[in-house]
Amino acid sequence: MARVALYPGSFDPVTNGHLDVVRQAARLCDRLVVAIGVHPGKKPLFSVEERLAMVRTVFGPIAARAGASLDCTTYDGLTVTAAQKIGATFMVRGLRDGTDLDYEMQIAGMNEAMAPEVHTVFVPASVAARPITATLVRQIAAMGGDVSAFVPSAVAASLKAKFA
Repeated sequence: MARVALYPGSFDPVTNGHLDVVRQAARLCDRLVVAIGVHPGKKPLFSVEERLAMVRTVFGPIAARAGASLDCTTYDGLTVTAAQKIGATFMVRGLRDGTDLDYEMQIAGMNEAMAPEVHTVFVPASVAARPITATLVRQIAAMGGDVSAFVPSAVAASLKAKFA
């Protein structure tokens, strides 16, 4: 049976922290599905189409090097329902610190109650990726700062164009 993992997030934009999680997750599964959450109440910087393109461009080679196939999708309901729909046996969540762990443990517990067949796997962030958040990257880029240390080069170029 194929090991299918779901990696959910907003990916607005893709950061080196996301890359860190994908590098680790792709070694744990045969098929990695990156699912972009679409919430009508939120106004993302990048459109869903732009985010899907970023995810494919940046994560595709990493998954291929690890021997995992990569699929990208969107969803607008519960994350655990999206995992069930694609046949995921586990969801991957990155952890930067103890605050992330506390929050993610609550979500994992609720997801397990709703879908006991879908497990949550926590991936610790590397030291270099721990301080990186998409929110901070967007703020720095919006103020004209250099985000090249926090995002892949293609994403840095997209951010620069977005705020030009």
